[in-house]
Amino acid sequence: MSRPLSVQLYTVREALAEDRDATLRRVAEAGYRAVEPFDPLNDPKGFRAVADDLGLSVSGTHAIALLQREPAEVFDAAAAIGTDKVIVPAGIAEEEFTSRDGLGRAADLLNGLAEQAARHGVRLGYHNHWWEIEPQVDGRHAIEVLADLLAPEVFLEIDTYWAAVGGADVPALLGRLAGRVEALHVKDGPVVKGEPHTAVGAGAMPVPAILAAAPGARRVVELDECATDVFAALADSHTYLTSLEGS
Repeated sequence: MSRPLSVQLYTVREALAEDRDATLRRVAEAGYRAVEPFDPLNDPKGFRAVADDLGLSVSGTHAIALLQREPAEVFDAAAAIGTDKVIVPAGIAEEEFTSRDGLGRAADLLNGLAEQAARHGVRLGYHNHWWEIEPQVDGRHAIEVLADLLAPEVFLEIDTYWAAVGGADVPALLGRLAGRVEALHVKDGPVVKGEPHTAVGAGAMPVPAILAAAPGARRVVELDECATDVFAALADSHTYLTSLEGS
């Protein structure tokens, strides 16, 4: 893979709250060389210092705070932690993804944030859950209609697991969204809402086909709720994904 595997730090949020530095060290010890934070406003300079010491780059950051705080503050924090990619991970009402008018409003919001991001040297992305996939608008998954309405500079981070839960043929969806997808959340499990996730490679997701459908996308491992020890699952995920690269 051309870029190192990343970890969405929401995966280890409980450990992170107890001891940030030790948690980042364990992520690095599992073989990861990049991370994706979910709260760039939490001590960005301190975070950057620890990440640098551990050899961890920042592949991007989730920032629901963009919808709650002054966007400039979030963009400045992103720069401080060492990334130029800020991703809206949720926060737009689910109902907006059930109609073309709602998708238009969602696109206007994201396009406006992207304009502000550009003034700070930052790029804006959007990350899906199942509620952008389940609704069909004009015969397509809502995320596809949204993509048509987004400004060219807005990229997508497709959560492959939630796309599958929402009913998508994930490799086919990625093929149709080619050119908009810059990152993938790679996760695994039974593909059932409410059930915990497993290490990547230990569940029902067609991981090799998914990765082949978006070969240039950054791969970010995330386990929202884990059925086993989360650090062991992260290590197993890293081993599996790197083995695919070498096969």
